[in-house]
Amino acid sequence: MRGSHTSCKRWQAIRAACATVLAVVLSLGSILTASAQPYPSKPIRIVVPFAAGGITDVIGRALGQRLSEAFGQQVIIENRAGGGTGQVGAEYVAKSAPDGYTLLVTADATFITAPHVYSKLGYDPLTDLAPITALGISPQALTVHPSLPARTLGELVAFAKQNPGKLNYGTFGIGSSGHLNIILLEEMTGTKFTPVHYRGAAPAITDLIGGHIQMIIVSIGLIAQPWQAGQLKVLGFGSSERLAQYPDVPTLSESGLQRYEAGSWYGLAAPKGTPDEIIAKLNAQTRMIFNDPAFQEKFLAPSFIFSIVSTPEIFAERIRAESAKWDKIIRAAGVKAE
Repeated sequence: MRGSHTSCKRWQAIRAACATVLAVVLSLGSILTASAQPYPSKPIRIVVPFAAGGITDVIGRALGQRLSEAFGQQVIIENRAGGGTGQVGAEYVAKSAPDGYTLLVTADATFITAPHVYSKLGYDPLTDLAPITALGISPQALTVHPSLPARTLGELVAFAKQNPGKLNYGTFGIGSSGHLNIILLEEMTGTKFTPVHYRGAAPAITDLIGGHIQMIIVSIGLIAQPWQAGQLKVLGFGSSERLAQYPDVPTLSESGLQRYEAGSWYGLAAPKGTPDEIIAKLNAQTRMIFNDPAFQEKFLAPSFIFSIVSTPEIFAERIRAESAKWDKIIRAAGVKAE
């Protein structure tokens, strides 16, 4: 009896050990199968760190739609607004799993000015994010209220020098392109304007139309309609050359600010550590999408956005170069935010 009882215990132990080994093998098999699945094998989430309806959101949704069609997977757009330069959403992505299923579509300020403006930033754009590609650039328009007695950049500068600090301009956040491009204009012309910071471009434009502020520099697509309706006045564009759509509007560079360019650009990034093959696949597909004339006509042209897609290396160099440029300007102007 005792021998039989001992044999039974041994048999039970062997069965338990076999069950454990089988469980491990099955688990390992499922892991290997999952890792062997081609990317993407599940829905992708694109985080846009600004409110819905803005140009960043428009670009993110347009890209998401085409990626979904190309990959045969759902692409979810998640707006995680917060902070003047999109730092809340950027931090979220930077701390997400580096598996290619959480991506970031954001504006230039997230990459190149936030680190110099905010003393406490929850991410480093150079070490916590993996650049995939720049997407598009949107030239800005120097726009004023019609009541302002200035029809050209020269007349605006003359008026500002006669009335230092009396002209208010709207920004869409401390450290945003709409803020820093006016600071650069001040530096180049010896003028002084007073900033009024808003939570986005839309409320700033509304106040400009209402005459509560006198000036803004903002993406052309956002002021095109009220400008054409006579509610606003454009003094010049921050593009490198005149635009075919508005050949009579001068660039700010030809108006006296030599080599001055003002615009916002947008880019696609992933958490640092995302596999190179996933970065390469996303880069190739995104470049194909943004170089498609039909996509440009439907999604980019209405907002005056021009494709600037590139390799990840060229995008990384853009971030480094422009970050260094704006660091000097921000330091000289003493721009800081908590």
